[in-house]
Amino acid sequence: MEVILRQDVDKVGLRGEVVNVARGFARNYLLPRGLADAATPARVAEVRKVEERRAQHEAKTFEEAQSLVAKLGELELRFDVKAGEAGSLFGSVTPTDIADELWTKHKVRVDRRKIGVDTIKRIGRYQVPIELFQDVTAEVRTLVVPEGGELPPEEQLEAMAAAEEAAQAPAVEEKHELDLDELDAAALAQEAELTASGELEASQADVEGELAGDDFDRAVDAGTE
Repeated sequence: MEVILRQDVDKVGLRGEVVNVARGFARNYLLPRGLADAATPARVAEVRKVEERRAQHEAKTFEEAQSLVAKLGELELRFDVKAGEAGSLFGSVTPTDIADELWTKHKVRVDRRKIGVDTIKRIGRYQVPIELFQDVTAEVRTLVVPEGGELPPEEQLEAMAAAEEAAQAPAVEEKHELDLDELDAAALAQEAELTASGELEASQADVEGELAGDDFDRAVDAGTE
């Protein structure tokens, strides 16, 4: 089923893209959450026009891309976002956010699909690679800052990330243990089933053996008469 994304969705696509997804995924997740709209022919045509207009402003030659490298190297993007005490964002900063910021603030148009960073989910300092043309890549300094505050030193950021990871570890271990328990239970159930099946086959063999023995005895008796 084709849908038009209303915002960036991890491992699915970027805002405004037409993507083909499983019908159940669209109906049960994307559409009810307002993450996408059904891709009608009229909407798809509109999206194509927007993409064409964007492409007109992107670098079209190696020389244009090289000149953009110098300009982007001087820029610093800043996103003030809501974040928890451990540094995790309540939302995220996506490739589309970065592309929009470059265009809105600096009138530089880049292909969002060639921004080489996953969705950013923690505060911090990032060097975001952007492919401008074949063999031409720029890096843009990007700050993701807690709303109403400033970024702590790098050492503190690393400590915050490590602390959050350690706090999440027990939950991961517990899930792993649960998975192992489920596997053990499945193995035991399978073993019991095989045992029961084996016992049934043995019992059937015994019965067949007894019947065969009775037939043999009758045959012997008949022969001696």
